[in-house]
Amino acid sequence: MAGEIPDLHATERTRTGKGAARQSRRDQLVPGIVYGGGADPLPIDIKYNELIKRLKAGRFLSTLFNLKVEGQEDVRVICRGVQRDVVKDLPIHVDLMRLRRISRINLFIPVEFVGEEKSPGLKKGGVLTVVRPEVELVVTAGDIPEKITVDLSGLDINDIVHINDVVLPEGATPTITDRNFVIANISAPSGLRAAGDEDGEGEEGGEA
Repeated sequence: MAGEIPDLHATERTRTGKGAARQSRRDQLVPGIVYGGGADPLPIDIKYNELIKRLKAGRFLSTLFNLKVEGQEDVRVICRGVQRDVVKDLPIHVDLMRLRRISRINLFIPVEFVGEEKSPGLKKGGVLTVVRPEVELVVTAGDIPEKITVDLSGLDINDIVHINDVVLPEGATPTITDRNFVIANISAPSGLRAAGDEDGEGEEGGEA
């Protein structure tokens, strides 16, 4: 599993309709609806401050949450939409979808780098540049990988790790399939690069 799935707390909204939604907002709550998963839709309220904190943290639409509603069983959900006020740009409604174990979803999975001590490039003083510390993958809700692993063993200076070089967890596929994007690379140490630049300038001068 992808680490610990964060909890998202909400309360059941007993009244529905525009009037009830307006009252929720006056009470510093954001109304929402939980749907899917073979169960009836559940109207909810989420504390405004908690939702704002989640939104500011980023990737709210691609984070799996454990929804906790008093009187209801915990359920895994993913946000499928946040409606905002057209003037203030503040959240006014949230749509959450229940997930079954077989549901396929997009999530950002962290990348772990191993084998640094066996990398010739790093031993020479090369610098590991991480282009993507996380990779967005299509995964199954019941089998979310905790991480993907990139082995740096054998990599030398100027070597590049692409997504196609990485063994992904079973059932996981990248959301970007039309290009072999870069995960990381090993570049020459700054001193070596500077020396190379100076040598190049000298050669150009001699040719002139």
